Amino acid sequence: MKAGSVISYILAAIFIIFSFLLLLGSGGQGGSPTWIVYGIIGLILGFVLIFAGVRLSAAAKQTVQNVTLNVDLPGNVKMDTIKCESCGAPLAAEDMKLVNGAVTVQCHSCGTSYQITEEPKW
Repeated sequence: MKAGSVISYILAAIFIIFSFLLLLGSGGQGGSPTWIVYGIIGLILGFVLIFAGVRLSAAAKQTVQNVTLNVDLPGNVKMDTIKCESCGAPLAAEDMKLVNGAVTVQCHSCGTSYQITEEPKW
């Protein structure tokens, strides 16, 4: 929670409490009808500050999450280029994506996508 939203909530509480006291005091013997106007304005300001605090805290929660995928190939991999199974076009590392926990490749030439599987070594 940001400091701005906390300050907004504290000011809103102060405005609402004093506005409520002004509204209660306006009906007494020493009260004035203008206290009703000030009380209503204070209540409106308090609720506007609560709304602003909610907006500030919601903006603070929006964060960007970056996911980094490192593919570690076991053993000695001697491969100059990876080629598409359909058209034979060379594939780059940018063509690999992680989809549902599996590494998939989409060819930039023909658009074919397939999952990379590791063949057994024996």
